[in-house]
Amino acid sequence: MLQLRALIWLSASLLGLASKGSAQDATAFDPLQYVDQLVGASNGGNVFPGATLPYGMAKAVADTNSGSNQGGFTLDGTPITGFSVLHDSGTGGSPSLGNFPLFPYNGCPGGDVNGCAFPKKTRAGFGKFANEDVHAKPGYFGITLQSGPQVEMTTAQHTALFKFTFKGGAAGDRPLILQDLSDLSDSRQDNGTVKVDPKTGRMTGNAVFVSSFSQGKYVPYFCTDFHGAELADSGIYADSRASTEVHDLKISRSINGYPLPGGAFVRFVDNKNPVYARVGLSFISSEQACANAEHEMPNFDFDQHVQDAQTAWREKLSPITVNAKGVDVSFLKNLYSGIYRTMVNPQNYTGENPVWHDGEPYFDSFYCIWDLFRSQFPFLTIIDPQAVAQMVRSLISTYEHDGWLPDCRMSFSRGYTQGGSNADNVLADVYIKGIKGGIDWDKGYEAVKKDAEVEPYDWCCRGRGGIDSWKRLGYVPVQDFDYKGFGTLTRTVSRTVEYAYNDFCISQMAKTLGEKDEQEKYIASSGNWHNLYKAGQTSLLPDGTNTGFTGFFQPRYLNKTWGFQDPLKCSNTDTKSVCSLQSSGPETFESSVWEYGFFVPHDQAQLISLYGGPESFVKRLNYLHDQNITYIGNEPAFLTVFQYHYAGRPAESARRSHFYIPKFFSPKPDGLPGNDDSGAMGSFLAFSMMGLFPNPGQDVYLITPPYFESVNIKHPLTGNTATIRNVNFDPTYKNIFIQNATLNGKPYTKNWIDHSFFTEGKELVLTLGGKESAWGTAVKDLPPSLSPYTGFNMTNNNNNHNNNRAVAPRGNGNYRSEFRYRGVG
Repeated sequence: MLQLRALIWLSASLLGLASKGSAQDATAFDPLQYVDQLVGASNGGNVFPGATLPYGMAKAVADTNSGSNQGGFTLDGTPITGFSVLHDSGTGGSPSLGNFPLFPYNGCPGGDVNGCAFPKKTRAGFGKFANEDVHAKPGYFGITLQSGPQVEMTTAQHTALFKFTFKGGAAGDRPLILQDLSDLSDSRQDNGTVKVDPKTGRMTGNAVFVSSFSQGKYVPYFCTDFHGAELADSGIYADSRASTEVHDLKISRSINGYPLPGGAFVRFVDNKNPVYARVGLSFISSEQACANAEHEMPNFDFDQHVQDAQTAWREKLSPITVNAKGVDVSFLKNLYSGIYRTMVNPQNYTGENPVWHDGEPYFDSFYCIWDLFRSQFPFLTIIDPQAVAQMVRSLISTYEHDGWLPDCRMSFSRGYTQGGSNADNVLADVYIKGIKGGIDWDKGYEAVKKDAEVEPYDWCCRGRGGIDSWKRLGYVPVQDFDYKGFGTLTRTVSRTVEYAYNDFCISQMAKTLGEKDEQEKYIASSGNWHNLYKAGQTSLLPDGTNTGFTGFFQPRYLNKTWGFQDPLKCSNTDTKSVCSLQSSGPETFESSVWEYGFFVPHDQAQLISLYGGPESFVKRLNYLHDQNITYIGNEPAFLTVFQYHYAGRPAESARRSHFYIPKFFSPKPDGLPGNDDSGAMGSFLAFSMMGLFPNPGQDVYLITPPYFESVNIKHPLTGNTATIRNVNFDPTYKNIFIQNATLNGKPYTKNWIDHSFFTEGKELVLTLGGKESAWGTAVKDLPPSLSPYTGFNMTNNNNNHNNNRAVAPRGNGNYRSEFRYRGVG
């Protein structure tokens, strides 16, 4: 339970949603008032905005028939087709889950059940609503349909509870609630079943569905009970016809590819009282679904379960408090709504895994780790390390039973791998930050090594492909000859740079485990990115104008000759290319050679040297952002916002952060620049506003000023509170440049900190000003890099002062700096 704190200054008028919109004084703080679940509910944010618990399996919300309904509900003017209880959040591609939706009617015309519309496409006509009739808060979602029914919902871990109030109905109406054997993607296969008990109205059933971003299938089970009103009758429907005489249905998919509508319904004697529908869920059996519901919600106490859910959310959000004096309330909503979304996915399916049973936690909806490793996992490592430990145990358990760590996993299926084996980065990040929580780290190290050494037959969906060529050539070649395993033979540039970083992360685990030879081995292969760097490669704009920059990654063939990909292909300026997992796809995934040219997280010093030194590096990084080449709505852009730190320009990172926030992130339904990707966007936003951004897989957080006068982060395991405090804070954000800093009262010049800041509860005080200063610019103050920083004698042209940069010694005290690239001739 959140203790009352005087850490946010809010006026009484703000607590009453004051018109001034700025945060002032107050004596109590409840973070839930700043969570807006509808952020990202339009404009392709694809968030799940409904009722759930942190990492909850049950996720209840209204489903619309929008083309962007991956999270179920949208605010884009499309009607509702049902209210379902399984969802993912923020994903792209085909919608996932949305199984077994309910739908209410005030009554059927003429009292005949066949007068009600049963098929999804037909009943959408009764699902219109006004946006002002939508209400969402943690643990609760409510909406009123223009056809009359008001529908409210809340959840426990495996159970959803709906409250149907039949407004506007006529006397004598017999309200009807149906339950459909469909999902959001209409992916149901053969043999969906439902049974309704004519005495109690209890509905039980299951069906086979197709996972959204994989080749797998899954079988969910449900158990629905009704309470609060007298049952009149019940039955089943198939297609558009219904009967009160039949109470069991087994239905095929159909012969034309579209699942035949089918399900069950109940009717009630009158509309005087609300009807409660309790939907228990399981992936094991209907019996377990019923047991889950009876255990978690025995009394149909809607208000109590809303309160319980809010208590759970309040506890999860409580580690972070801010002093937001003078700050516009929209920034608070941005922050806490972002934090909230980091805990919607992945989902805790422990005890519901039908594939194996080993007593370990099981989490699902890692959708996908390519997105999540960059900021979401590092964020949860700070504020919820217990949950992270369970997630890592789940990943290792998947390795033990499925052979390799997943890069993407949903609905108990292997999702498609987008790049490298990026669970390696997650395990390394969690390991070097000291999280134990029952994790078998020897087994974890075994798992990441297998990613690097053994190619699976189906590297489309786990592990890495092209390992023989990777080891022999030092890169993944175009049109590789790979007879050991199979996947889409594309993305050779992005896979190469990701494999290199994966290997670096493995080397950091090896170092801590005392495996010196393996540490050296993986440090060496982490330099393979260099083998795709073509020093003379230029980049031209579509009109033939030279961008003025030389030296880019390029694809290479098996015979070591160079291929070619326009460095701007798949960039934000390229509106023609399709750059996902198509077999005809390019050599970079969802981004350009321009952007992947910065993805060397472990050896920025070497990269800066290749790009002509820090001044040239900054110019290139500015060009990436200023010319709209990067797209902040996609995860590869995240670190580039803060990579100025490595060139001795932390002030530019702060400036760039404020360029993107709030311009591209605002607490509105259309306030996200792209898919939230299971909370990836939320974590980017939260880290940025807190003033510390991670380099994931390393014990490094890059320092920029928080967007508030101070930020406090209480560590859930140690109980210590870390504080970042701004002196000369300006809520109009003119003073965003650090002039000097202290750490625990002592002068601090490094532009980064490590994880002990959080675990030991240190205090970082930043004195701010309106101009860039020399703080954090000396070589000794730059973040760790595998190679030494050289060539850093330069003048800061922004404020015409010398930063006194010196040539660095060999390395800078954190990583082994001497290694050799594997040459390719």
